[in-house]
Amino acid sequence: MESFFHTLKVELVHQRRWATRNEARRDLFAYIEGCDNRQRLHLTLGYITPEPAERN
Repeated sequence: MESFFHTLKVELVHQRRWATRNEARRDLFAYIEGCDNRQRLHLTLGYITPEPAERN
């Protein structure tokens, strides 16, 4: 989890400021669902993304 939060902060949080909490929630959700779960390869899953790992 520490690695995930570090990556999240480097790639998203430290790159911008949000005017409202709802904007931040929207962007965080989009990052997690769009990038982390569907594109980023995870070492502990055998270098596949979480989405196909859950299907197997």
